[in-house]
Amino acid sequence: MKYALFILCLLVGLSVVTAQPDRRGGGWAALRLPTAVKRLYIANDDHTDYMWTANEATYDTAFVQMLDYYLRQIDSTRNSPPDFQARFNCDGSYWLRAYQKYRSPAQFNRLIAAIKSGHISSPLNTLVSTYGAQPTEAVLRGMYYAGSLERTYKLRFSMAQTMENNTIPLGLSSLWAGSGAKYSYKGIGGYGSQMTEEYRDNRRHQLYRYAGLDGASVLMKWYNYNEKTKAPLGGYAECRLYPENRPATVSQTDEITRVIGKLDALCNTPAYPFAIAGAFGYGWDDLSTFLSAPFIEAARNGTNDNRTVRVSNEEDFFQDVAKTYPNLPAESVSYGNEWDLYCASMNETTAKVRRSTEKLRTAEALSALVSLKNPSFGNDLTTARDLAWESFGMYWEHNWTADGPVKQPVRATWQNKIQRQISGYTDTLFSRSVRALGSQIRKAADARFYVFNALNWTRTDVADFAWAGTGPVRVIDVATNQEAVSQLITKAGKTCLRIMAENLPPVGYKVYEIRPGTPKSRPLAATVTGQTIRNAHYRLRLSPSGAITELYDSLANSRQVIKAQNGRYLNDLGATNLNDGSPVTIENAGPVSVTLKAVSPNPVPHTVRITLFADSRTGEPGGSPRIEIEDSIQANFTDMKTWAFSFNLTNPTTHHEELGAILTAKKETRGGHYAAQNARLDWQTFNHFADLSEQNYGVTLSNQDCSFFKLGNSSVDSLWENSAQLSALAGGQVDTKREDKGALGIRGQNGETSFGYSFALTTHRTDFDPLTAMKFALEHQNPLVTGAVSGTQTGYPSPTFSLLKTSDPNLLLWALKRGEDGIENGLIARFWNLSNKPATPTLTTTVPIRQAWQTTHIETNERTLKPTNTSLKLNFRPHQLNTYRLRF
Repeated sequence: MKYALFILCLLVGLSVVTAQPDRRGGGWAALRLPTAVKRLYIANDDHTDYMWTANEATYDTAFVQMLDYYLRQIDSTRNSPPDFQARFNCDGSYWLRAYQKYRSPAQFNRLIAAIKSGHISSPLNTLVSTYGAQPTEAVLRGMYYAGSLERTYKLRFSMAQTMENNTIPLGLSSLWAGSGAKYSYKGIGGYGSQMTEEYRDNRRHQLYRYAGLDGASVLMKWYNYNEKTKAPLGGYAECRLYPENRPATVSQTDEITRVIGKLDALCNTPAYPFAIAGAFGYGWDDLSTFLSAPFIEAARNGTNDNRTVRVSNEEDFFQDVAKTYPNLPAESVSYGNEWDLYCASMNETTAKVRRSTEKLRTAEALSALVSLKNPSFGNDLTTARDLAWESFGMYWEHNWTADGPVKQPVRATWQNKIQRQISGYTDTLFSRSVRALGSQIRKAADARFYVFNALNWTRTDVADFAWAGTGPVRVIDVATNQEAVSQLITKAGKTCLRIMAENLPPVGYKVYEIRPGTPKSRPLAATVTGQTIRNAHYRLRLSPSGAITELYDSLANSRQVIKAQNGRYLNDLGATNLNDGSPVTIENAGPVSVTLKAVSPNPVPHTVRITLFADSRTGEPGGSPRIEIEDSIQANFTDMKTWAFSFNLTNPTTHHEELGAILTAKKETRGGHYAAQNARLDWQTFNHFADLSEQNYGVTLSNQDCSFFKLGNSSVDSLWENSAQLSALAGGQVDTKREDKGALGIRGQNGETSFGYSFALTTHRTDFDPLTAMKFALEHQNPLVTGAVSGTQTGYPSPTFSLLKTSDPNLLLWALKRGEDGIENGLIARFWNLSNKPATPTLTTTVPIRQAWQTTHIETNERTLKPTNTSLKLNFRPHQLNTYRLRF
């Protein structure tokens, strides 16, 4: 009767008046609160603490058994009214992967049918992850399994989520939206947090558009969370009362009914001016949750003349909100990093994942060229590839706290295994692609090699070719018949022929020939006097401790770039005595580059190599304004260590690549991208680069191996926005639990004794430019690749080839790869518009484009495009990342 009355009320026209955002302050203007019946949604899921509560095998079994149980519940309630049917939400797509692996195809098809009918839901993400430490491409690859299900079974996933961790990066919303997500639910916890309780109980918006700098957004539910009262709303098990708040005499149905009462009380209040509310999750930290009837009973009992209660799959809640409240406020801010930081407790393992993510860019571009000539290339790597994508979705699983039932050595061993699955695939694809491309270029002389550029602009840079020959040799650019600047170097114990490769075409190569003979006499790329090295750009002094104590910019009237702060200089690991170490030595010297080396025992044994390069301003060919810094630590350490970079800048502004966005490291109230409330501010994400700039001058620091940096003496709630000192986190446990002061993360770097860090530095005599900074970092972290030319048949031309180019210099090629469904379905090209303006560039390819689509970032086609022979017109919003499928 109550249900019929509700339907009648809807038919006679009771309507919800949409709340309008107050544009002046981001709050809500005066409202006519809705007069319609409240609509409340309760959703069941089992929060997944993978490799914290139990090991892999135990969790895989739990996933399969829970899905079996809920599929039976769904079948048994299929004839009930829609609001009172069983539903369940998985906490990640790995639930589906486990079910596909351990159940029959028929059983998996039954699961897919339940997803299509709306009774089972799953987010795009593999597992519950922290995102602050992740490279952009790692996030996308972690959702690829969901993309494969979309294409295979003709369905779409509309949700993505990150749970329990108290923070979230800004650019994640763009990556989610670009992958097809529309909705997200954020439920947090107070455990282990370094932030105050007020952080969690005073959110600016509880329903809003979580938007990226490109304007793309997902609808976000993130309720206030009151830790003092132990209220479930805002947590990651909102349908479950805290045990201390639930008397033993209270049944599970009554427990959920009490939560329904909290939702009812929340609606139409000044802090939540909506007539629709939802409570999601019951599983909390339990391994398994077999619970269905209490949700249905509570929904039946809770529905009355004033409200309806629906057993939800979460998606239905968001669909209702989106339709009813189309003008929700938007937030485009970063909340910083918290549990994200704990992957630095195994910094070298994390660095290996970061290196592999970057190496994938070149490996896949090479593979793309090879596959256009050999469509079957790499087909045997499909299993390893899929495992690597799954591993990207697992490596940053949120339980890096490592303080649960799964002991630290077990968790650490698992993290190493996941890393090897990523690196193993990348290394294999890279090495095989290097050889395969060489075999597709016809060999016209005995000693020829190619130099490949994976980036989409013309480059002049250093290239190293492994060389075991004897006697002096000359290296000839076959395209120009000119001698390249060359020298022999020792690298990782092996001899390489290093050249300055000029004018490498975008996404292409040039061929070089090695001929006997004495190379043309040229001056050294840099001169060395004691601890001082100098080229046309810079003069710097490397101390025996490995710290750079002097750096003069010769092109800026010999401006001193360094100013010591807190007793630390540039690339300073913290030795108390700058002269504590072996005498500085020259490791390699020639007309292409010169390297200085310092070895020091303090504060921990470490080695520093500084390399300067030839410069075109000297009158010699080629050149690079890059200072390469190669750091390594050769001992275990148990404390927190940083590489300090202290600059002689006045009140600089720092910009850095976070995740899918380039941020200004200031609070939003001062023109930056960090939230003015609810944010943790002490450690910023350190993806490809950070740049510190004052007016008309600045320094760009490229970084490959560190996940985070700190500005000055920033603290949890204080960001030193204008600090001229940046400290890159070399590793350590940065947080302790408030409860017992134990450190969070893996103790003692899991015994690791070898750590590597690669930085590069350049100055600029202009204001900060994101395109210039990103190009500098990408060139440093994506070195030119060489391979022997060995082809016996006609394939790719010699002496040069370029696959594609773009008309807009602000457009960066972010990934070029074989499509996941095979080369017959085309290549995938991902581009990032770094400009703050819209762009309509033209993509031009060497091979005619037969068909083209714009796809999601996980390769599901969305829009058909119309190429014209070898050209394709593209369209970008400011700051937007787009993905395309190209059939040749």
